Amino acid sequence: MQQAAEVGQIILSVILIAVILLQTKGSSFSGAMGGDTGSIYRRRRGLEKTLFQLTIALAAFFVAVAVFSAAVTR
Repeated sequence: MQQAAEVGQIILSVILIAVILLQTKGSSFSGAMGGDTGSIYRRRRGLEKTLFQLTIALAAFFVAVAVFSAAVTR
């Protein structure tokens, strides 16, 4: 059970990294550090909104798997 949780965590982390990289494809480095304030208040639409929501869901699932993995280890 512990190995399955660890493998699941590795797979989730790779998917989460890929989704994050796809999401921030159009933004510059200055926007990530707070230099570009125009993109903060705009509305997400279409695929960008779907990627944003998928990122949140994957991050929450990743945390749940990490907590489960820590509980199984004890």
